Amino acid sequence: MRVLLVGQAAFAEQVLSRLEEAGDGVAAVICPPDAGEKPDPLKAAAVARGIPVHQFRSLKVPEARRAFEEAAADLAVLAYVTQIVPEPLLAIPRLTSICFHPSLLPRYRGGSAIAWQLIRGETRTGVTVFWPDAGIDTGPILLQREATIGLDDTAGTLYYRTLFPLGVETVLDAVALVRSGRAPRLPQDESRASHDPLCGDQHAAIDWTRPAGEVHDLIRGCDPQPGAHTTWRGSRLRFYEPHRLAGPVDAAPGTVVAIGPEGLTIAASNGAVRAARARDGGQKGAAAEVARVVGLEPGVSLGQR
Repeated sequence: MRVLLVGQAAFAEQVLSRLEEAGDGVAAVICPPDAGEKPDPLKAAAVARGIPVHQFRSLKVPEARRAFEEAAADLAVLAYVTQIVPEPLLAIPRLTSICFHPSLLPRYRGGSAIAWQLIRGETRTGVTVFWPDAGIDTGPILLQREATIGLDDTAGTLYYRTLFPLGVETVLDAVALVRSGRAPRLPQDESRASHDPLCGDQHAAIDWTRPAGEVHDLIRGCDPQPGAHTTWRGSRLRFYEPHRLAGPVDAAPGTVVAIGPEGLTIAASNGAVRAARARDGGQKGAAAEVARVVGLEPGVSLGQR
């Protein structure tokens, strides 16, 4: 089958390689403009293979429509797409378009699906390949696969260890179903739908009076970005790689309980959370070292201006 691949990063690069292994021809690649000196992995892989590459800051420009049309593709595969693809473009390929999303739709629609699943304490997750339409992650479902969320999974580890490989496999299986003419279009159940905003600093502030489990989930959901944060001496201190400690702690919420090689332990309501790494505005580092730099000691209180 002749495929137009729209996406970016290592995920789309892996999809490109696997499509070729399956015997599908990639007619062209569409990805965002380069963010730095190093080209996007998808772009680099396409250039190395002699595949035409088109880069647009917005897919709403006439040049983007022309790229879709000139590809003369049987199917467009949207693999890790952060740009909005206008609905008219989705219908251009002969068999239209399919899209990857890192949740079990219709739950957790939106661009920060992984983060919000962790923040809300989910224990099960998965990936979906669907037929996109004019809405945000609202089109009919083609294929879904479930997965388990580990107790200390962060957004980063959950994606790279679980959803990345599962997602690539699921995209390739979905393409195979389209190729065979057996791909379903199952309407999403809107009664179960949820949509969340992009997870930013306004969502990442730590309230130490919340239960320790909720604090733990917030920190891991915001790891690596934007980094759950608290206040210390008027500055933001961010925490990463958390672990929830069992049992009650005899300290007020926000109190630094211990500092050691395993991390920085802070009291919350009904327990404590230990963060292995932290950042005070500079480079992320071992929490104990960051604590030394910013003057944290056991007994001090965080979250106070």
